[in-house]
Amino acid sequence: SDINIRTFFLCLDHFDEAITFWLSTEGVTVNESDSRDAIAQFLVRNPGLSFIARSNDGDIVGTVMCGHNGRAAQIYHLTVAANMRGQGLGKQLVKKCFEKLQQENIPRCNIFVYNSNQQGNDFWLNTGWQDPKDWRVLQKLV
Repeated sequence: SDINIRTFFLCLDHFDEAITFWLSTEGVTVNESDSRDAIAQFLVRNPGLSFIARSNDGDIVGTVMCGHNGRAAQIYHLTVAANMRGQGLGKQLVKKCFEKLQQENIPRCNIFVYNSNQQGNDFWLNTGWQDPKDWRVLQKLV
């Protein structure tokens, strides 16, 4: 089946459908950083770096959000519908992000994956990502 990958814009359809898609996907967590205002701010700060994939019938079957701080990029919410996994869609979405990051001269990208998300960890480790065991992410709500 043909998949249509387009830039993720903050319009009513994209946001509402994306939230529903994320909430229905095992391993994806939605929190305060995923409010409409927060997603809008992210997309405005990182134009053209996030993507939505739709099937021929118009349903979202994949998403990826990507942004950078001028030095390194981060990927969030790479999500592929369960019935579409193993067909290369996740790799296509990441490739689109990398093409844009290369245009902006960003040499490095990080991802955040929960330890308990075995499918997610398997995907990333099997597609050439490294687990730098000598550092970790610390976080505090502001």
